Amino acid sequence: MQNVVKIGVAGLGTVGAGTVKLLSEHRDNLADRSGIPMIVTAVSARDRTRDRGFSTDGLTWYEDAREMVLDQNVDVVVETIGGSDGIAYDVCKAALEAGKHVVTANKALIALHGVELARIADANNVTIAYEAAVAGGIPIIKALREGLSGNVVSRVTGILNGTCNYILTTMREQGRDFADVLAEAQKLGYAEADPSFDVDGIDAAHKLAILTSLAFGVEVDFDAIAIEGIRCVSALDIQMAEELGYRIKLLGIAKQTAEGIEQRVSPVLVDRNTQISKVEGVFNAVALEGDYVGPVILQGRGAGERPTASAVVADLVDIAAGRKTPVFGVRANRLKKNVRAPLEKHVGPYYLRLMVWDRPGVMAEVTAALARNGVSMASMIQQGRAETEGGVVPVVFITHETNEGAMHEALATIAAFESNSQPPVLMRIENFTS
Repeated sequence: MQNVVKIGVAGLGTVGAGTVKLLSEHRDNLADRSGIPMIVTAVSARDRTRDRGFSTDGLTWYEDAREMVLDQNVDVVVETIGGSDGIAYDVCKAALEAGKHVVTANKALIALHGVELARIADANNVTIAYEAAVAGGIPIIKALREGLSGNVVSRVTGILNGTCNYILTTMREQGRDFADVLAEAQKLGYAEADPSFDVDGIDAAHKLAILTSLAFGVEVDFDAIAIEGIRCVSALDIQMAEELGYRIKLLGIAKQTAEGIEQRVSPVLVDRNTQISKVEGVFNAVALEGDYVGPVILQGRGAGERPTASAVVADLVDIAAGRKTPVFGVRANRLKKNVRAPLEKHVGPYYLRLMVWDRPGVMAEVTAALARNGVSMASMIQQGRAETEGGVVPVVFITHETNEGAMHEALATIAAFESNSQPPVLMRIENFTS
């Protein structure tokens, strides 16, 4: 019987290095929890000279991680390279085909190739574990796959990107605009030099695709997600939302409907008295609704060396202890097709903000356009008069619950009015029970 689990780590960036350090620092504690010692025997990275905070003496070093997979002195492969294709995909696929378990922090890989890799894992009686791929140190994968397996889940909602949450929090607290706060986030290292992956909602959508599969037992389908980022959110929108009792959050939402699963990532307004509205800064949160357990919310640090390494090592402990759960909670051949609910049939209240020329008749034509499409108003705010006669003023409408298709038809009409000084801004309002 094997008396030690030998680990190869592909990629020694923030997460990979953090994983090696954690395995070393907590070696005895981890052996107690898994019932067997775990040691790193091989690593792969391009730069051997970089100081990563630990010694590589005694480790077999590979320039190419694909070669490390074939090492007979490696039982489990940890992939922290990143990217949905290329070497990360090659390494994970080759390891599974070789009958080796894989642990990865790669959300793009799982979101785009998860079903294929799950089938390979099932065929070779191994697993690909990915707790670190969603919400960093929050154990949301284990919660959905194991802790809530007795429930039928109706809805998953998450603050899944710390960069966006930090930007929106800072905009609200300091009254600053998006571009200004983004530049600061880049200087502080919270945002990449090219922030599109985060601020355009792609990162959150990758994570939502994974959560949707786990929650509803369906194949991962990234293309089924409607994605909007936060570039359209202004300091004025955040101020107006506050006046109305809301906060703006970038949320990933998946919910079961009669016509399929509605999946979307977008900035939305949430009541500021709800728990999810109070998750601030770089923190993440995921709220679940199960038929037996009711609402559950988990929150914590969604990124960073230590939280993400914690999630990677939790998967390694499960593997070392012989605890093997199907990749998406059920075997790959039992995953259902992901039927996409038409977003135009979504029903809910909306926030509509206009910047209009301050002149007679403007409000009448806007309300008439809404009424013609069956959209009724719950409230309206006009923030004062223009400083100069005929100048521009912001006007905000909150609607009663309405059909999204009707709302967009009304919006198309309103957007064409000559009274607009800039394009209208439309955001959904989400209602939570707690």
